[in-house]
Amino acid sequence: MAIKKTLDRIPGGMMLVPLFIGAIVHTFWPDSGKYFGSFTNGLMTGTVPILAVWFFCMGAGIDIRATGTVLRKSGTLVLTKIAVAWIVAIIAGQFLPEGGIQTGFFAGLSVLALIAAMDMTNGGLYASIMQQYGTKEEAGAFVLMSLESGPLVTMLILGTTGLAAFEPHHFVGAVLPFMIGFILGNLDHDLREFFGKATHTLIPFFGFALGNSIDLGVILQTGLLGILLGIAVIIVTGIPLILADKWIGGGNGTAGLAASSTAGAAVANPMIIANMKPEFMSAAQSATALVAACVIVTSILVPILTAYWADWMKKRRGSVPVQGVGPGQERTV
Repeated sequence: MAIKKTLDRIPGGMMLVPLFIGAIVHTFWPDSGKYFGSFTNGLMTGTVPILAVWFFCMGAGIDIRATGTVLRKSGTLVLTKIAVAWIVAIIAGQFLPEGGIQTGFFAGLSVLALIAAMDMTNGGLYASIMQQYGTKEEAGAFVLMSLESGPLVTMLILGTTGLAAFEPHHFVGAVLPFMIGFILGNLDHDLREFFGKATHTLIPFFGFALGNSIDLGVILQTGLLGILLGIAVIIVTGIPLILADKWIGGGNGTAGLAASSTAGAAVANPMIIANMKPEFMSAAQSATALVAACVIVTSILVPILTAYWADWMKKRRGSVPVQGVGPGQERTV
């Protein structure tokens, strides 16, 4: 059975399929983890420890040695994405209640959902798109996108906008596994290779554990809103990213559009934040469902839109006659 190949055909499938399986289990058999206990219960409810190991391995897999072009490109995209999410948080914080909207079509929409959907780029999706439509240096820009992984950026945005207050040690705790992995991976190439391999392996495990905290009824309630939010993520973050890529990154905007997705790991952030700040717990479940929808929507639309954009930019450059080239022969410039 070609199970993995099937999962690979689904946008974000290695993360989202286990997540929905876990959600089905939690919806229809919410106490199954407690019933089985032991390791099974740990696997079903161990989102935080599994993510801690994943962050460590993610840090270990990043090589500090990168070219200036890669750092400029990735730094531009990462900072722009974070800046846009920060501005959205400031604006949304003026209109949305702390626990999110509770009734009507926009029920479940919260500042937490907006930030989590917009502040992290799907690095793997970006790299695969740019390997086809960009340069090697542009594809390598995903190296700094790994720094967005985890709740740290979301915490920083919530803290600097005054929407939440976190103790300094909470920030340290959020980034410490990542930094320890990063240090070890760069001190020893063999350790980077060893731990880096586990990054993809752990994805379905924390997806399943995260799913076991989601009621499918919530996802059904936020279905259309989740689709619209996913489209909004592409528009709201995509336009600034395209402009930043052209004006600062030295590209033609293709890399910016390719970075306008929502990372699969972002699905975990609302619940992690809620565990640290219980006042967000009422919004966390709906936010998780909305972010999961954004991952699916952006994973489908961003590659399609980027392909059209890259083709349009190629045609826009055009082909012009060059002196010394015979009639009917042109050189693309």
